[in-house]
Amino acid sequence: MSSRSNLTNLKTKQSKSRFETIADNLNRIKSSLPPSVQLVAVSKFHPADAVLEAYNAGQRVFGESRVAELLDKAQTLPANIAWHFIGHLQTNKVKQLVGHVALIESVDSQRLLDLIDDISLKKNVITDVLMQVHVAAEDTKFGWSPDELLDFFRSGAYKALHATRIRGLMGMATNTDDISRIDADFALLQALFVEIGTIANDLTEFNILSMGMSDDYPLAINHGASHIRIGSAIFGPRSL
Repeated sequence: MSSRSNLTNLKTKQSKSRFETIADNLNRIKSSLPPSVQLVAVSKFHPADAVLEAYNAGQRVFGESRVAELLDKAQTLPANIAWHFIGHLQTNKVKQLVGHVALIESVDSQRLLDLIDDISLKKNVITDVLMQVHVAAEDTKFGWSPDELLDFFRSGAYKALHATRIRGLMGMATNTDDISRIDADFALLQALFVEIGTIANDLTEFNILSMGMSDDYPLAINHGASHIRIGSAIFGPRSL
């Protein structure tokens, strides 16, 4: 057999092995989830062919954190993928993103929310969003403080939105080995979700609590997560 044939066979085996790994990882995680929990496969920094392998294994919801990367992948991958934007969204990127995602999970300020609403109105689209809450003991994370978020809803400011649907909350627990701290972060997010649902009971589609990642999602589910964001446990280490 020629060296070229050997190389082709090796690539085929590697591709099959990676597909089986991604498929196995997806099936293992999905089999552990309650039916009410939506898995968001975090595909950021992973190549489009890895996303396609997950798609072929049945996954339809993917999370990206860079606008350009999301748009590039959306152009080449199946049209029925539901893209979630989960990274810090810069205001100068909002116009590019609106109209191309199923959900923006990372609305971390009223300024960003108002800009999304304004651009959505101009584009004649409705944009679904989550309010990102900062509960972690880390200054590097973005989001509304719990008090800021409660004040926003108590004031009724959300009623001024024209082309944006607030669907729920997103948050991240502290990056720590302290289980009790992670558990407390998720408990706070759950409490905020319930309280805001009571304050703004006219938001009839306020039903998403996105929290929990590869290392802590079982704890998040225990505290009522409706969506979990899993990357490395599906795709392995990031390419970047």
